[in-house]
Amino acid sequence: MNLTLRIFLALLAGLVVGALLPADIGAPLLPVTDAIGNLWLQALQMTIIPLIAGLLFTGIAQSVGQAGGGQVAGRALLTFLVLLIFSSVWSMIFVPLFLDWWPAPVEAAAQIVASSKGSAAAGDIKIDLGQWLLSLVPANIFASLAKGDMLPVVSFIAVFALAATRLDDERRLGLVRLFDAVKDAMLVLVGWIFVVAPLGVFALAVSVGIKAGLGAFGLLGHYIAVLVSVQVGLIILVYLLAVAFGRVGPLAFARAALPAQAVAVSTQSSIASLPAIFSGAAQLGLPEATTRVVLPLAVSIFRITSPCANIAVVLYCGHLYGMEHTALAYLGALLAALVAAVSTGGLPGSITFLAACVPIANAMGVPVAVLPVLLAVELVPDVFRTLGNVTTDLAVTAILSRKR
Repeated sequence: MNLTLRIFLALLAGLVVGALLPADIGAPLLPVTDAIGNLWLQALQMTIIPLIAGLLFTGIAQSVGQAGGGQVAGRALLTFLVLLIFSSVWSMIFVPLFLDWWPAPVEAAAQIVASSKGSAAAGDIKIDLGQWLLSLVPANIFASLAKGDMLPVVSFIAVFALAATRLDDERRLGLVRLFDAVKDAMLVLVGWIFVVAPLGVFALAVSVGIKAGLGAFGLLGHYIAVLVSVQVGLIILVYLLAVAFGRVGPLAFARAALPAQAVAVSTQSSIASLPAIFSGAAQLGLPEATTRVVLPLAVSIFRITSPCANIAVVLYCGHLYGMEHTALAYLGALLAALVAAVSTGGLPGSITFLAACVPIANAMGVPVAVLPVLLAVELVPDVFRTLGNVTTDLAVTAILSRKR
């Protein structure tokens, strides 16, 4: 049984146990489950900044290296950027409208927020334009690190990584190896923390179950519906883009994409789907000169569902807290989501979820305490993440082939 499934089952068990406990047992047990759950949550949070630093630096350095030649690669990277922005904007438009039409269960939302550490940060977040711009260029990066301000940390590391690509090979590779070692060490540490993830999630879920009762199941089902809907909508838009700009027939594209989609659903791995995507490209008659450059690049660094789903997760958390977001908050989310899409490729979904969502939540001023509970049901939305990614890999290859 894989870790994701164990976490999911721990969540279900915790919610049931918490909801069915008699009040005279649940009340004295609550401080214990809160302590265990929050201890696990804090252990995860302590890895986020060094993990993101290692991921972002190596991700940018490797992406620039992969793009370092060829007009096809350059066009591919530009197209990837445009589509990642498109994915972000789609989520920012769709999710608030969806939640206005079908809001989260009010009572369960109030209870799950009340059971989450850090709920005092809820409320409307007013962001000053001048302060927001200044935060992108921190005067003291170590002060930003100490405060856990993710957006200035992310902007500094991104610029630092770009500057490092201009160094000679020996010094550049030395920095890459350093950040790669930091990343790998953090992944080892995260792996240790995730060994006890079922226990941590169980404890958090018991607390939620005690406070929210069986209504928590309805809230999590609602969350899954939102995440699946926004990604299905994005996949439909990708089909339309392939037809409009790739100039392929809708049925022909659907048939060509189907084998790769089947592999994606069964393995939840874009890389494992690569041979099937190549076959689909050949079925569409796309030129090999394009496919052999674009597809490996797309599978390794392009995740169109990453900004869409991750922004949706944070918007859902904000919705639970009754928050309204300013245009600057959305802009911060866009920047953080684009960075996460580049830097977290190839990681297990459970690690990617936190490493990508925490910076976005920080940029929008959304508390992160609910994230571990939502992580436990990521099993279902993650299928649609991979499904959307492999579909778009084929679509973007068709689009770039027609521009030759």
